[in-house]
Amino acid sequence: MNRESEGVPEQAVFPEEGEKLQVLLFRLDQEIYALEISCIHEVLEYSKVTKVPRTPDFMLGVINLRGRVVPVVDLRRQFEMTISEVTVDTCNIIIDVSLDGEDISVGILADDVREVVEIDKNHLRPPPSFGSTMDIGFIKGISQVNDDFVIVLDIAEIFSSAHHFDIANQLSGLKQSLASDESLKAGEPEIDLPDNQE
Repeated sequence: MNRESEGVPEQAVFPEEGEKLQVLLFRLDQEIYALEISCIHEVLEYSKVTKVPRTPDFMLGVINLRGRVVPVVDLRRQFEMTISEVTVDTCNIIIDVSLDGEDISVGILADDVREVVEIDKNHLRPPPSFGSTMDIGFIKGISQVNDDFVIVLDIAEIFSSAHHFDIANQLSGLKQSLASDESLKAGEPEIDLPDNQE
């Protein structure tokens, strides 16, 4: 094809398409967040949570997932957001995180799950340094999907023991304390979160 015949200068430079990031969109409060598909194990309907004593507020408890004890984290509390009521759309996003070189499953409570989309990494923009209570180190970047701004979370940083919230240490301690608790694995009665978690 003759580029000059189409009115395109021979030296024109076309931007290269960036690497695609496949993410799952979900909602917390009025904001749309995204997690990379590569770290997501499955998405479950909201189920009862067994409370565990002496754990921080953001650790809602654990669920029995096919014989495995899986801790559930409420990122709303972690990000100092308003606590919401549990609805029919509430769900658990089961992700895989690495703690001390060992992969474990963790549930993240979401108000609802939207869809899987692809985001161009070249279109990711750094988060603003103001106007949010969230540690900007938890954010990979901000993109736009249709008419919505999407906050792409850095799950490795959120669960990194380097952060002052220290989720990693809490999960590690919980994992050890529950390792010998056969009652949870046996499926003893679980406890519903109240409709209003405040």
